[in-house]
Amino acid sequence: MTEHKISLKLMGSLFELIVVHKDPSQAENLLNEGVLEIKRIETLLTEFSNTSITSLINANAGIQPVEVPDEVFQLIKRAQHISKITQGSFDITVSPLKKLYNFKNNNFNFPDHKKIRDTLKIIGFNELELLNGNKVFLKKKGMRISFAAIGKGYAADRVRKLWQEKNVYGGAVNASGDLAVFGKHADGSQWKIGIANPDNKEELLFSIPILNGAVATSGDYVQYFMKGGIRYSHTIHPKTGLPLTGIKSVSIIHPSAELCDALATAVYVMGIEVGLHFINQLPETHAIIINAENKVFLSDHINLENATF
Repeated sequence: MTEHKISLKLMGSLFELIVVHKDPSQAENLLNEGVLEIKRIETLLTEFSNTSITSLINANAGIQPVEVPDEVFQLIKRAQHISKITQGSFDITVSPLKKLYNFKNNNFNFPDHKKIRDTLKIIGFNELELLNGNKVFLKKKGMRISFAAIGKGYAADRVRKLWQEKNVYGGAVNASGDLAVFGKHADGSQWKIGIANPDNKEELLFSIPILNGAVATSGDYVQYFMKGGIRYSHTIHPKTGLPLTGIKSVSIIHPSAELCDALATAVYVMGIEVGLHFINQLPETHAIIINAENKVFLSDHINLENATF
């Protein structure tokens, strides 16, 4: 067995695909199939193409329902379920708030309060309606959905499932730190999930062996800005319309990369106390949170010393 890799930019992120196989040519085919699957999903979900399903839903906000493929309908349905159980801390309708902010500007200023208040009126998962016949309707004009906080995890799960159905010995899909793995390395050792130091992504704080699972991290460790001595994230709170502060990173570990992706955002919005209480109610789900002072908080059933779940 040997490990075969490919790295390329997809869905706005750097993806690395690894497959463990004894036949190099079959491994190459599997990697290519994985890339094609991610590209297919990107075509469906991207916000940056006028012909994507996401763009069609957004263009018809406040006008009419849009019939979508069952795959997209079911993804939105799962996203809505996560919104309900997190009481709106995860919300795929938050996109218009993000557009108020110009994070590329070094002399950053907050948007006008009235703009934030007005935009909050078109934010809310309850204003997204799922209808019979796989139809999706955004009730208010100006509403938009985005799969930015769940799409990469969904794609990683899809590629992993595709490979597992072909009885591949092992593999990994890494979407800029959102990671799904199965099986083992070529040498028979377990895959390891690494939790990076928020202040130095080259340094691992924790390394956790895992056989078949996933991890996703949200936080300000990649993108943040300083204002008045406070470190602000690029993630916007869907209820206040303001950038998040106080937490550098939230990592969620669970068998599903899609769920990890969404819950990492939800817990980030919830905050440490509420977020950990929420995670402790869920089966097979673990959290590692690092606050602004670099203090580490763990969910109840995680054991980093033995690194087993």
